[in-house]
Amino acid sequence: MEEDQNINPESQNEEIGQAGMEDKIQEEPENSTKKNAEVEVKELTPEDKIKDLEDKVARTFAEMENQRRRFEKEKEDAFDYGGFSFAKEALNLIDNLERSKQILESDEALKDTEVLKKTLEHFEIINKDMVSIFSKNGITPVISIGKKLDPNLHQAMMEIDDDQKEPGTIIQEIQKGFMMKDRLLRPALVGVSKKTKIKDDKKSEENKEN
Repeated sequence: MEEDQNINPESQNEEIGQAGMEDKIQEEPENSTKKNAEVEVKELTPEDKIKDLEDKVARTFAEMENQRRRFEKEKEDAFDYGGFSFAKEALNLIDNLERSKQILESDEALKDTEVLKKTLEHFEIINKDMVSIFSKNGITPVISIGKKLDPNLHQAMMEIDDDQKEPGTIIQEIQKGFMMKDRLLRPALVGVSKKTKIKDDKKSEENKEN
């Protein structure tokens, strides 16, 4: 007990001083953080806040304008090409009409008969009416015969020997192609010309000799 009572006052003061310093060290980071936050808040002047708001408003208006243009484009496409799938299916009517015409023309029993003549005339009238209806709705046939093969409009199904035409010239139309305004509804199936093999062989021989 006497030893406890005889504690040196100076050592007691040193311990108290050290504890106070530790408390200050612990408090200083908190105080410095608060001061930094206050400095950051003070740095945003009213002019800066107004400029920040103006930027946000400008970006919002730009996004709204882009969205409005996208909706306008989708609306125009829906108006112009809304019947695209229907039109594509309707082309089968023209195809079937053409096939029926070819079958009747190749029938020996009906050949050169008045019945065949009248039937073909009616087929031609129906075909013209259908093409006219399609044309009024922006659906037009692709021009093929005599044209150079265009992969954007034509699909080559065969090559045909023909020395009178430049290679790649369309000389046969197997199935007519159609456009819907500026879009391809379906490509034309065609046959294109090519040089005969005999002439190609002769040219190769001449080249070898030269």
